[in-house]
Amino acid sequence: MSGSSKIEWTEVTWNPITGCTPFSAGCKHCYAARFAKRLKAMGNPRYQNGFSVTVHEDLFEAPLSWSGSKMVFVNSMSDLFHESISEDTILRLFDVMNRAENHTFQVLTKRSKRLAELSSKIIWTSNIWMGVSVEDKESMYRVDDLKKATPMTRFVSAEPLLEDISEIDLDGIDWLIVGGESGPGCRPIEEEWVVNLKNKAYDSGVAFFFKQWGGVNKKKNGSLLQGKEYKEYPVNRKTVM
Repeated sequence: MSGSSKIEWTEVTWNPITGCTPFSAGCKHCYAARFAKRLKAMGNPRYQNGFSVTVHEDLFEAPLSWSGSKMVFVNSMSDLFHESISEDTILRLFDVMNRAENHTFQVLTKRSKRLAELSSKIIWTSNIWMGVSVEDKESMYRVDDLKKATPMTRFVSAEPLLEDISEIDLDGIDWLIVGGESGPGCRPIEEEWVVNLKNKAYDSGVAFFFKQWGGVNKKKNGSLLQGKEYKEYPVNRKTVM
């Protein structure tokens, strides 16, 4: 349930929990839900429940056996702060991250209110990066919730970016990822929205990572913004990509 990742801003994924439920506009064309459906059809035993939230206890301590120093995206196929995941389970997984100090863990959630509620119970070692997804104006409240948590590195993923959110407050944020939606039925992204966020990031001293334009053929559309590639990381990152 872990392996090299095609997600441009990480190295490997760790999925001790799989499955999720729609939460906001950004979930409409969820890549993980499509992937889970395909894996179930292929007979993958981890996805016998499809995209229903499923806890895989045997994978909890997997990172402790990994050698080297990896950038790890936690639960690329779920949301660690999903309402059906117990508080005990969440805290146990953060404990594994605390102990696997040779790796950097990237945790991303849409359920920012639960993050804020549990933050004081989490030990925020420096190898844990905590982020929230912000796809539109309606979801910008998640940034305020993120700021109530106390990780050393906070990040925002504006993917899929569905409208201009250039009024976002990036004070206290270390990293901004931006990307367009890809795959069947993908919604359009405007260059102006991306440029506005790049300028906002630079004005705020925030590392800027433009992942992709997206579209049905995301590889063809690439990730050049006005002829330049932006693949920046926070300065306090522990690993070298």
